[in-house]
Amino acid sequence: MRVIAITLPEFFDGEADSIVSLLTDGGYWRVHIRKPGATARQLTDFLRQIPSEVYPRLSLHDHFDIALRLSVGGLHLNSRNPRAPRGWTGVVSRSLHSVGEIASLDCDYAFLSPIYPSVSKPGYSADFDFDELRAAVDSRIFALGGVTPDRFDEIEALGFGGAAMLGAVWKARIDAAAFRLQFITHAPDTAEIIPQVEKALAGGCRWIQLRHKNASPDSLLACGRQIRALCDRYGATFIVDDHVGLVDPLGADGVHLGKNDMPVAQARRILGVRRIIGATANTFDDIAAANDAGADYIGLGPYRFTTTKQKLSPVLGIDGYNDIVARCIAAGIRLPIVAIGGIELPDIAPIISTGVSGVAVSGTIRNAPDPVRITEEIIKRIK
Repeated sequence: MRVIAITLPEFFDGEADSIVSLLTDGGYWRVHIRKPGATARQLTDFLRQIPSEVYPRLSLHDHFDIALRLSVGGLHLNSRNPRAPRGWTGVVSRSLHSVGEIASLDCDYAFLSPIYPSVSKPGYSADFDFDELRAAVDSRIFALGGVTPDRFDEIEALGFGGAAMLGAVWKARIDAAAFRLQFITHAPDTAEIIPQVEKALAGGCRWIQLRHKNASPDSLLACGRQIRALCDRYGATFIVDDHVGLVDPLGADGVHLGKNDMPVAQARRILGVRRIIGATANTFDDIAAANDAGADYIGLGPYRFTTTKQKLSPVLGIDGYNDIVARCIAAGIRLPIVAIGGIELPDIAPIISTGVSGVAVSGTIRNAPDPVRITEEIIKRIK
């Protein structure tokens, strides 16, 4: 099946290389470059970072004169640019939002959306009847909106000629191996945090969450910059707790939000799809809501009583995890879940057996006589 990638509206470092990789190694048929706020100069400079050999497989949504000048292969018509320029002989596409528009389609192919609830726009839902789609679509129509690779078979069975993806292409990827053990910092002073992080990383932990509820933003910035450097050295994921506004200044991989922090949907609007957003949950309903809001993973707990958190939700225990994980599977919710809250070394194997994807610890590592060795032992028990 033919697959098209659509760029994010904003430019980001390494984007040109990513586009080339999608076309040469990723199996994508075309890439649509959609940068509605970009100037002609910005778009030209961006295109010049991409080898001209792949230009025939690119489509522009704006500044059509650039496509003529640089021999870009396609144009996508829209409300800003409703017609192809005179003399255009390349590929032309457009967007459709109802099956009734298909019969009058006058271009090479079109996107029909939204077929599924959106990945990049939580709350933007689908409103198509699949029987109606089967009767109306053809090889010129590409499914758009909430499309992910696991839906390709269904899209093909509906009769679409292909699939177009935006959010799923650029969405932050969670390293499953790193996710299995997360270290959450905890100290009365930020100066004590760096040694904690160094020892956890030295023991093999590859996921660090900077959590210090009482620290000032300046202290968190100073501490976070050191943690970012350490995580880069060890190839670890770096998550900031609560402070959405510090993610970009620190170059963090994402943010973890408690139940009383900024709503997940609001954080997603601020951070976009290229940052990881985790959400705290204590019940299945919490997880379902976070999933609908666009969270990437769940911190589920507490497993037992813990002194690390001041406002503690009801303790879950093994039975609680078994029940909630089973309900997630039944509901088709695939978010990775990390267990958290008072977890000690003997608890690791029983917790992992419930089907969660990992464990998050704090005191078990930082209070150990040998934090490096205990980190190594936790990893062994997870495996």
